Amino acid sequence: MRAVRFLFAGFLLLGAALPLAAAERMAVSAAEANVRAEPKPTADVLWKIEKYHPIEVLETSGVWVRFRDYEGDTGWVHKSLVDKTPTVITRQNGCQLRSGPGTEHAVLGRVDKGVPFKVLRREGRWIQVEHADGDRGWIHDSLVW
Repeated sequence: MRAVRFLFAGFLLLGAALPLAAAERMAVSAAEANVRAEPKPTADVLWKIEKYHPIEVLETSGVWVRFRDYEGDTGWVHKSLVDKTPTVITRQNGCQLRSGPGTEHAVLGRVDKGVPFKVLRREGRWIQVEHADGDRGWIHDSLVW
């Protein structure tokens, strides 16, 4: 019996060590998208998300995508409103947007939690981003999801 318990515990540890399949990341491509409670156009609108809002795809149903966002909230969005543009979203208030990739560069402004950006390029742990309104800057990757 001890051998069976040991073997079972070994399988559990092995399973915990295996990487999980990465969920597909997508982003809102429309100026605004309705997040719905169910995968149908008449379903209740739970909230709205703006362009470049990143989502993690959980499943699809026809022309609908069920997703989770950076706060763990889930909902459905029409597939025509999302694409694979690389994006990030700020995770806290007061994130500094800088003129270049490093703390020695000037602060262009501060950004609150929940602001989505399109990723333009990466340099080390710094990401050059662009907001839907055209504003650009650099942000540290520890501040975004």
